[in-house]
Amino acid sequence: MAGDARRRLRLARVGPVALAAGLTLAGAGCGGDEMLGPDQVVVPTGPFDWRLPDGFPAPRVPEGEEMSAEKVDLGLHLFYDVRLSGNQTQSCASCHRQELAFTDGLPVAEGSTGQLHPRNSMSLTNAGYQPALNWANPNEVNLAHQALTPLFGEDPVELGLAGMEDQLLARLEADSTYQRLFAAAWPDRGTPVSVETITRSLAAFQRTLISGDSPVDRYRRGDRSALSESARRGQALFFSERLECFHCHGGLGFTGTFDFEGKSAPEIEFHNNGLYNIDGVGGYPPHNTGLHEFTERPEDMGRFKAPTLRNIDLTAPYMHDGSIATLDEVLDHYMAGGRTIVSGPFAGVGSDNPNKSGFVKPFSLTGEERTSVLDFLRALTDSSFITDPRFANPWPAGSPAHGSGS
Repeated sequence: MAGDARRRLRLARVGPVALAAGLTLAGAGCGGDEMLGPDQVVVPTGPFDWRLPDGFPAPRVPEGEEMSAEKVDLGLHLFYDVRLSGNQTQSCASCHRQELAFTDGLPVAEGSTGQLHPRNSMSLTNAGYQPALNWANPNEVNLAHQALTPLFGEDPVELGLAGMEDQLLARLEADSTYQRLFAAAWPDRGTPVSVETITRSLAAFQRTLISGDSPVDRYRRGDRSALSESARRGQALFFSERLECFHCHGGLGFTGTFDFEGKSAPEIEFHNNGLYNIDGVGGYPPHNTGLHEFTERPEDMGRFKAPTLRNIDLTAPYMHDGSIATLDEVLDHYMAGGRTIVSGPFAGVGSDNPNKSGFVKPFSLTGEERTSVLDFLRALTDSSFITDPRFANPWPAGSPAHGSGS
């Protein structure tokens, strides 16, 4: 979810964000039938079947946004439809590709008009568990509300539908597939096609993007063959006080920002990891200053959300601005306790940033240890997640949803 900088109303100042420890979670898995196709309409007969991995609780669903298979199916179709952009060239999936764990492989996102964004497209892996949805905006906490920004935001332009609400609704109302899907998903609405039902259906689909079947998960469930000896050594290092990685990337989500049904309160964390120090006193590049943009507190300069490390091997390049290309380079950054940029407009010694998190401090690794840490991170890749047909493009080739180039 890129580009949350400079494009929304200034909201009230928020309080300090606490650094929290990891989570210990337990829950029951469940199975179910395959998701319904566009021609299958049934009335839901019970609670929504999340098909949760073992040990995963259900995501927290806001009141009034109850889940149903029909809403999810509608949201899936909307997610892959280029008609949700003003010029009909991009869909949500353009910046969130399943094979890349719902990222786009670019340093920063590029909108439907070609405008580059200040931020990297965040992975939608386990988006339904995220109580803060952008890199640095503490106020964007609801998936349906968040969808308004890529759809209608103007600074930067993403899908470019500002002022085109009526055209969008007309496009969808004219499509026979959507006539069926909206009626099934929203049977209590006299006019089922609306901006509200679009965003809530997109949110329903995104909540189902649950990843929890990586080799690390299978190992934790008792499959001792799931992790190599090297990856097991890397896991021990990752969770050690020597490296301190788990303080910001802990718990079930491998991130400190996490929520679920039944949890007493969501955890929301933002950290400065010493990526920049352009003025020697903690400065970050203009228009990309992190939490500071919202709080205007000097100590919040450069604080961003620690993203999930699930599927991290698929989501390069890294950091909020895509400025680190590989996992090897990410490890170099943390081993140095911050990045040093020797020349150019952003030159500075990030390890000396006065706002840097106390968990980001230099450490050394042997060659074998370094390999082990990387092997563990790569073992967080969930191949079933990136190939699950429930999350794939449902539109046939040549459909208007693919645009004129299909």
